[in-house]
Amino acid sequence: MPAETSANSSRTPAEVLKAARQRDSADKRGHVLKAVQDMFHDNRRVTFASVARAAGVSSWLVYAPGLREHIDQARARQAAQSHQDQQSGRKVSTASEQTDLLLTRQEIKRLRTENGQLRQQARVHLGQQVEQLGNHDLVDRVNELTEENLRLSTAERQATTENMGLHLRVTELEDDLTAARTSLRRMIRDENR
Repeated sequence: MPAETSANSSRTPAEVLKAARQRDSADKRGHVLKAVQDMFHDNRRVTFASVARAAGVSSWLVYAPGLREHIDQARARQAAQSHQDQQSGRKVSTASEQTDLLLTRQEIKRLRTENGQLRQQARVHLGQQVEQLGNHDLVDRVNELTEENLRLSTAERQATTENMGLHLRVTELEDDLTAARTSLRRMIRDENR
């Protein structure tokens, strides 16, 4: 440690600053080279802008001599690989993708038409079922509902009448209790005299 301190103290501030900049530059260049290598191995498209973004450096640095060549090589290898994939059938051509897209759109259009037809058929079928019920079945159902309504109304009236009777009984009992208390107080007063 003391040897380093004496070596650092003998350098001028300009030399220290220059060394720090060189270390920083070397670090950034290392980040760029690693980003190029990672992107190539991950099959991500290598471009100057994407490398700069991945490495966290400014875009002018990726064009610097010594870095530009690495990026150009990676791009060339990706282009060659893409061409080989297309030739071997591993990668789909643009024309094939467009054909697939056209076929998919046609299939979607056919399915939408079929969906509309099925919905219409369902509406017609439901309408036929309602018509088949007929007036007789509907009248019977209305009569059932009317009778049920009448039964429930009667039960409600009975419950209301019982409730009113119970309220009157509670009031009578409260009056009796009040009278008994009053009488008890009088008796206590009379005995105390």
